Amino acid sequence: MVKRRRFTRECKAEVVIEALSGETSQAELYRHHNLSADQLSKWRHQLLENAASLLESTDKQSDASIEHITQFKQLVGRLTLVLEIPHSALGYLTPVEFQQQNLS
Repeated sequence: MVKRRRFTRECKAEVVIEALSGETSQAELYRHHNLSADQLSKWRHQLLENAASLLESTDKQSDASIEHITQFKQLVGRLTLVLEIPHSALGYLTPVEFQQQNLS
């Protein structure tokens, strides 16, 4: 029984880009990577079919990143307030009141 070869996405992309660039002939690519014409044609079709979705995903990721950054900024603001409130309250106490509170 013959094992099926598995190609990584990166390998497929390299082969298709090499084919689209025209630097080497199709026949050379088939021989060099031991592929059939049908296989390379399928990979090329998949790459071209999904190219638009690849470009859209970066836009969605950047929108999600902006949303996460906004949430983190809000969290930092809230935490800053939580830390500043006790600190500012200590400023209103006189040194004697502060010492009495620490002794209690």
